[in-house]
Amino acid sequence: MIRPAFVLAATVLAVPATAQQPTFSSQRLSQHVQTLGSDAYEGRGVGVAAETKTVNYLVQQFRSAGLQPGGATVNGRRGWTQPVPLLQSDWQGTPTLSMTVAGQQLPLTQGQEIAARAPTNGQSALNLQNLPLVFVGYGVRAPERNWDDFKGQDLRGKIMVVLVNDPDFEGPLADAQNGDFGGKAMTYYGRWTYKYEEGARQGAAGVLVIHETAPASYGWATVKNSNTNTMFDIVRQNPAAEHPPLEAWIQQDLAGRIFAASGTSLEQMKAAARRRDFRPVPLKATLTAQGQARTQTITSQNVVGILPGRTRPDETVIYTGHWDHLGIGQPDANGDRIYNGAMDNATGIAHMIEQARAFARGPRPERSVVFLAVTAEEKGLLGSEYYAANPLYPVEKTAGVLNTDSMGVFGRARDFSISGTARLELLDMLVEEGRRLGRTFTPDPNPQSGGFYRSDHFTLAKVGVPAISFRSGQDLVDGGVARGEAIAREYTEKRYHQPDDEYLPSWNFEGIAADATLLHAVGRRLANSTAWPNWSPDSEFRAARDASAAARGGAAQPSGAPPVPAPSEPAPTPADVAGERG
Repeated sequence: MIRPAFVLAATVLAVPATAQQPTFSSQRLSQHVQTLGSDAYEGRGVGVAAETKTVNYLVQQFRSAGLQPGGATVNGRRGWTQPVPLLQSDWQGTPTLSMTVAGQQLPLTQGQEIAARAPTNGQSALNLQNLPLVFVGYGVRAPERNWDDFKGQDLRGKIMVVLVNDPDFEGPLADAQNGDFGGKAMTYYGRWTYKYEEGARQGAAGVLVIHETAPASYGWATVKNSNTNTMFDIVRQNPAAEHPPLEAWIQQDLAGRIFAASGTSLEQMKAAARRRDFRPVPLKATLTAQGQARTQTITSQNVVGILPGRTRPDETVIYTGHWDHLGIGQPDANGDRIYNGAMDNATGIAHMIEQARAFARGPRPERSVVFLAVTAEEKGLLGSEYYAANPLYPVEKTAGVLNTDSMGVFGRARDFSISGTARLELLDMLVEEGRRLGRTFTPDPNPQSGGFYRSDHFTLAKVGVPAISFRSGQDLVDGGVARGEAIAREYTEKRYHQPDDEYLPSWNFEGIAADATLLHAVGRRLANSTAWPNWSPDSEFRAARDASAAARGGAAQPSGAPPVPAPSEPAPTPADVAGERG
């Protein structure tokens, strides 16, 4: 086990742990997952009948658990939901896509060589004719890291071709001075969402992300399923500032063919892109893309329940998780079109419901405890992004966020983790409570996947709220690390964002019950505390948290180091996971 990120403040350590822990029912957890992950809920798509059915189920369960309505206020009374306006975009038919590579026309099949997203740039028509392709390395502009892949290149009317992940994913950079991206641990610059946003800032007509399984952290099936169905975004005043006309992924083999026709290779271009002196490379290829989308503004729903605090109800601890999945999409090899999302994220929602039941049946905490089931996570963390921009409870008085997404269903684990890498006192608290329960913290074994930017806690972190996304451990009591890793590989390859993410009778919910016990201890401790956990002094989220200190009755504490600029200046818009926009 590594040491905690840094030592907790005395005010946090002073809060005693309560010996009495609630009992979580494996049977009830299993029943929630069986229900929400069944074909009857049609993959819990956003903006369709399945959403209404899912929201009704959550409201019913929150009410029966003992919560009060915690959503938006209508006619002076809080309801159970927070309306979330979204731009919805669906291809009308199949888009027509082709390339001309070294003079040879090459038709592209949607979902095979390319996965083109329905436009969310404010336009319903896509009409690009023979636009030139330009390789721009990793597509990163990071002044604070002395890195610029663009070097002033005019990309208007051109298609950017970019690599996924960061420049140092393949290993240390030869000229890393003032240009290091942290090694295997992905920064936001490595996320494909950032690359689309940067493409819009550069004025490009489109961005093609080259898919490679290792740096993306998932296979082509996940890319296809996440990017060829209905697209959503929050309603923006100027959507073209965030989205270029074409956002797409292309297969590695297609990229290799384009580079070969241009007198180079993918490996040569990857090596060149890992140098700070890299300059954009025009390719001997053009792209034509035509399609018509049906766009409309819909209203989805976050579902919110609350247990008001006994003495400080204006201060909150929030449990979050996304209720949505991919809905009905392209059929798999067996003809199955329902993307059930039993693990992703019926498990996290099952935990939230039972966590609410445990709090409601226990002693009333001093602070309010909020249970926030958000929409459209799979489309870019949109429900949580909307909440962060339009909070129902002030973010400056939110003590912490505990997110659960895709929990383990293979029995108890000796360890636990969080998504991605982060340094904050809330993590120290989690580690302490885990130790009291005989469990150890294991760092995210795959920080290169960018897990921190792929779950709903990230949107709250961006506005300064201490937030983590809990991950079940892989050191299983039954089978150890070897079995845990094998299960994770099998899920990523065969089930993640695929129709086979279905409930299995062999699942063992004792692991989620044990995780719920740990998360209850953390939430209860924080809800009965007067402490305000913070980010580490060098965290990019510290400045936002310090700026709101006055609202909590305190002055901002000096960080001891200048805050690290957030990887997108202007600030990044929503990220993914695990498609979670991908």
